[in-house]
Amino acid sequence: MSDDLSPGHATAAFHDTGLHARAVQAAIEAMGGTVLMARALVESGRRVDLEGLDRDATALCAAVLGLAGDQGRRLRPALEGLLRQVDGLLAEVARN
Repeated sequence: MSDDLSPGHATAAFHDTGLHARAVQAAIEAMGGTVLMARALVESGRRVDLEGLDRDATALCAAVLGLAGDQGRRLRPALEGLLRQVDGLLAEVARN
């Protein structure tokens, strides 16, 4: 069997292509959309359950920390932007 098909090699190739980083970026953007929708609901007087948001944010942070090399550092601004969105949502929940 060729070493090119070994699990370790496949993992290295996966990280080399940046596929994992792009998936994490997409997850950050998707969560941003969820936060925006939740904020709109709160602003219209509806109650929202934020329990899953905390769990998902923790998973995203772990995913960014698990990225190889500077891939995680490149996602930091997107993660910080998401944090600002979450802070805005929490402030809106506190007002209502």
